[in-house]
Amino acid sequence: MRHGNAGRKFGRSHSHRNALFRNMVSSLLLHDRIETTHQKAKELRPIVERLISLGREDSVAARRRAAAYLRGKEPVQRLFDVVGPRFVNRPGGYTRILATRFRSGDSAPMALLELVEQG
Repeated sequence: MRHGNAGRKFGRSHSHRNALFRNMVSSLLLHDRIETTHQKAKELRPIVERLISLGREDSVAARRRAAAYLRGKEPVQRLFDVVGPRFVNRPGGYTRILATRFRSGDSAPMALLELVEQG
């Protein structure tokens, strides 16, 4: 039984999965949209929403918490300087998932995960 084991494993170890999500969140914050599989987009959405909520309040503690998750300075800087202020007046729902196509190699359903326009 899988009691208390929420989330998808994607055939990866715990550390590999965490690294995957950290890279994907950083890419999303830098480029405002990424294309990935539908299932990965659904798993990534709560992580992104939490980080954007952190980015709405610009404090040293919030910057440190975001920097502990994100890789590099650029995603953290963009989160607090561009993305966070964009959603100050929005209570939630910062991302959108749009189904796009089926990948030709393995017919996996693909989706666009993007930040919504304005708050």
